Amino acid sequence: MTDVFQLKGRPRDLAVLDYGLFRVHANGRVIGISGFLIRTDAGEHVLVDTGFPPAYAVDPQAASEADNLGEFGEVLALTAENLPLGQLALLGLGPQDIDLLILTHSHIDHVGGLAGFPGVPVLMAAAERALPRPLYWGAAQPMDWPEADYHLLAGDADLAPGFRVLLVPGHAPGQLALLLDLPQTGRVLITSDAISRPAEVVEGFAGAHDPAQAAASAARLMALAEGAFVIWGHAPDQWPKLRKAPLRYG
Repeated sequence: MTDVFQLKGRPRDLAVLDYGLFRVHANGRVIGISGFLIRTDAGEHVLVDTGFPPAYAVDPQAASEADNLGEFGEVLALTAENLPLGQLALLGLGPQDIDLLILTHSHIDHVGGLAGFPGVPVLMAAAERALPRPLYWGAAQPMDWPEADYHLLAGDADLAPGFRVLLVPGHAPGQLALLLDLPQTGRVLITSDAISRPAEVVEGFAGAHDPAQAAASAARLMALAEGAFVIWGHAPDQWPKLRKAPLRYG
């Protein structure tokens, strides 16, 4: 489908989901893997991203070897509690409670649990869904796109008042970010991997699908960041300070 999914309510609160810890070999950076659960004032639940594939919670070494992920880094902490169902359980929710799943892009640490929500509509960028398979990692592309009711974006979209999805390609062909207005916290910008950490804006976007496009998207997001609480994609300094499920930002 190419129509925009419409929510009945506006954002009420936001939970940061802890999908585990990962170390990048090239620089030793330890990064948190995040997802999000957004609840609306109509009682709807929107899940954003699904973390690593479930196999990484069973035997991370074997899963990493199968995907050749060791070339890039190492999973440091990832148990069943760091999978979507484990994180949702902390909030008293299950897969049957999810009304919409937003996929910010299809790298391994965001797309891994996508198949675990049959029947749930999936909102993502048309450019990302047009790929033959999810990007996953490097040359490893073992996943197929699961059967789902896909709502595909070719630009920005408002899902409800105070809930905007932004198309910010560069890191991935169909990279998405979110801009929310919460009752108490105010404006929240979730950059996802469009900006992994603030320093990336200065350092550049080496390794991005399209570095020039990534820089342009980052500039656009930084203009929106003024006055907002920004949650970066993988910022080591920010990750330990974020309020995580079962806590929420209201």
